[in-house]
Amino acid sequence: MDKYNLFDIHSSMPSKVRLGDITVRDGFQHEECWIPTEAKIYYLQELAFAGLKRIEATNLGNPRVMPQFKDAEEVLKGIRSDIFHKRLRKRGIDPESIEWTAITIRESAVDRAIEFREKGYGPDRVLMMVSTDEQHHFANSGTTLPQYWKEAERCIKKCKDAGIKMCGTVSTIWGSPISGPTRLEDAIEFTKRWLSIGADDIEHADHDGSAPPDQVYRYFSMVLDELPNSDLHVAHFHVTRGWGLANVMAALQAGVDIFEGTLGGIGGQPANFLDRTPVPGTGSYYYRDPNIVGLVSLEDMCVMLDEMGIDLGGIDIDRVLELGTLMEKTLGRRLRSESVLSGRIPKEPREEFKRARLDQLKQSLNERPGQIIPDDWPEEASVPEDLLKF
Repeated sequence: MDKYNLFDIHSSMPSKVRLGDITVRDGFQHEECWIPTEAKIYYLQELAFAGLKRIEATNLGNPRVMPQFKDAEEVLKGIRSDIFHKRLRKRGIDPESIEWTAITIRESAVDRAIEFREKGYGPDRVLMMVSTDEQHHFANSGTTLPQYWKEAERCIKKCKDAGIKMCGTVSTIWGSPISGPTRLEDAIEFTKRWLSIGADDIEHADHDGSAPPDQVYRYFSMVLDELPNSDLHVAHFHVTRGWGLANVMAALQAGVDIFEGTLGGIGGQPANFLDRTPVPGTGSYYYRDPNIVGLVSLEDMCVMLDEMGIDLGGIDIDRVLELGTLMEKTLGRRLRSESVLSGRIPKEPREEFKRARLDQLKQSLNERPGQIIPDDWPEEASVPEDLLKF
């Protein structure tokens, strides 16, 4: 074992990850301008071209609350169309290899997903959500927790009959923006409740950026001790306080290998405005500055994991960075991704930046090519003993 190798120190840390993109759903729900249907379908297509296999396409909830998704049916039809599938196959991608998810917080949305499935263009997977803080849950869903659990149980049975997977989200794991501190143990119990009523996987969500990395590691270690199948667990981090990638790292060290992100790190709570018109959105506990929220940047996550030598499962990182640049044009502002500005870390010498005068200077000083210490210095540095004491 190499004590300086992170993979040896944390033997449970995965060497391969599965990344999901939720730009067109969670990303766009926070935008205060209408994103054209054609743009939504374009990004879904290009994300698939870039090698993403887990993609959220839309929200099937009430468009009065989130009018950004009033085109949900058209978007689903678009990604299920013959021409869309033909484009995928032309790139060597099997359309069946991509899992399309739609958000269905309430039963009426689940029924809509099933209806679309029966018509040939419904999602492969849907998502419902509980919060361990009942006040937060009520703000999102308008139900008590016992009431919602029974609704979710009915919906899972319906989905299984229709051939649709169900993801159960657990929120307010690390704290609630309404009620304050929460207990990790409650989130673990809620995870088990979802699985006990038939959920296929669990999204563990830090929806408001409350999770410090040490508690992320603690929580996922606790979860994986009790439920060690990593196929069950999806990590979902917001970067409201700037800890997103640190939390990805913490979850990775605990053994999680499925993560979600958005292009440019966009997303967050449903917007209270669309095209300058007030809409119900999140309501009164919406962040004071809607520009400070967002999810982990897909671009930055891809670049970081790649630099760590972790297998991304065939994702084309350069294309993801190009899409991040395009997204800035679509939204008309600078986004969160640092990698869009700085690019990938160079793997080869960049000859165009080398200064020719360096070689000339070394020759004039009688230094050998590659020499980095003076000739009269010892081969190895000797640090004074008193500096080694602590």
